[in-house]
Amino acid sequence: MAKDFNRFRAHPWHGLPIGDQAPKIVESYIEITPFDAVKYEIDKRTGYLRVDRPQGSSALPPTLYGFIPRTYCGDRVAELTPAANEGDRDPLDICVLSQQRIDRADIVLSARVVGGIQLLDGGEADDKIVALLASDTVFDYVKDLKNLPVAVVNRMLHYFGTYKMDMTGVHQNKIQVLGTYNAKAAHKVIQAAMEDYRDEFQQPDRRVPG
Repeated sequence: MAKDFNRFRAHPWHGLPIGDQAPKIVESYIEITPFDAVKYEIDKRTGYLRVDRPQGSSALPPTLYGFIPRTYCGDRVAELTPAANEGDRDPLDICVLSQQRIDRADIVLSARVVGGIQLLDGGEADDKIVALLASDTVFDYVKDLKNLPVAVVNRMLHYFGTYKMDMTGVHQNKIQVLGTYNAKAAHKVIQAAMEDYRDEFQQPDRRVPG
């Protein structure tokens, strides 16, 4: 029997690589799909998907949605959003577009970064990186967020502006969608999140939460 296999599942946040081509192409862990009426979120202790809550409205996620491994929204990410008091202390979120239906979560994929959405959640920087499935040649023409159809971008903006509303139309937190940014700015956000991760988890006196 082969003895060089990994006997244990890698933690999606801390155990998966971000990829050698980051910040332009990044590995991404997908938590929810455009077909999920329930929001799933990584359990930071175990690395498994946990049921968070039913989606607050009838709107479904507009893209595959998850996070970039080995990133952290700390001080450096917050500095790129002048209105932010701090980062949200989570891995950096990512929205991934694919021309084919992908209807399962708890998967890993390579994503080519084209831009991002600048968002505040209760005063915390909560950026959403926008990317394309790297192996999807249909989107080869998209080099930047401005190359995507306006309706696609507007759908994402509307979703993130309303996704924490309850059925009475009241936000659980104060969400502010500040706007969008291009691929170059998105690369800076990812780089900042990579450095925040190193500061938070890879210093001698820091420990990955278990």
